[in-house]
Amino acid sequence: MEFIHEDDGRITARDLESGVASFGETKAEALQMLAEALACHEGAGKPVTDEDLEEWGLDDVESGDTELPEFMQ
Repeated sequence: MEFIHEDDGRITARDLESGVASFGETKAEALQMLAEALACHEGAGKPVTDEDLEEWGLDDVESGDTELPEFMQ
């Protein structure tokens, strides 16, 4: 594991074995976020459902669409 101190003050924690990284305002927060990212990387996350896509406004997005969904604008 390595910690990277970013120019904006955040700290990135990176797992050297998997390459997964996450960040936080403190080392403790970065580690907590990294633990969550590693859990998802290892399959502990839940699959995205059609209901999730609809809630996020992505249910009608076609491959190759260039317009960003509303929540990303």
